[in-house]
Amino acid sequence: MSAGAESTFHRAMLAALRGATDVGGAINGVFDGPATKASAPYAELGSLIASDWGTKDRAGRELRTLVMLRDRAEAPARLYALAAAADAAITAIDATLGDWRIASLVLVRSQIVGDRPGEWTAVIEHRVRLLAA
Repeated sequence: MSAGAESTFHRAMLAALRGATDVGGAINGVFDGPATKASAPYAELGSLIASDWGTKDRAGRELRTLVMLRDRAEAPARLYALAAAADAAITAIDATLGDWRIASLVLVRSQIVGDRPGEWTAVIEHRVRLLAA
């Protein structure tokens, strides 16, 4: 296998979010980790947790992904729409990813919190199970 499941899916998720016009085209950037100089709204890819999900004869990984969308506004209305669009972009990732195949991809949780007055964060977590092709 040329690339690990973690890096393969991470790249696919980054490309999906950046390529979705209602996500990447509607915000000021999709960042691969914490954004240091971004202006809201923007998205950050958070931690990716991996565990074994293989079978007797095939390698496999279960991944937990985290995307954070950040916005500054009086109300979180725009962030609700961005979170739904980000979920749609991620769940639409093609099942065949090079040496890996997505067996399942589901939304685990989505939460929008007010960090302080006028600052909002959406946290979106997915579980993806991949098997070696």
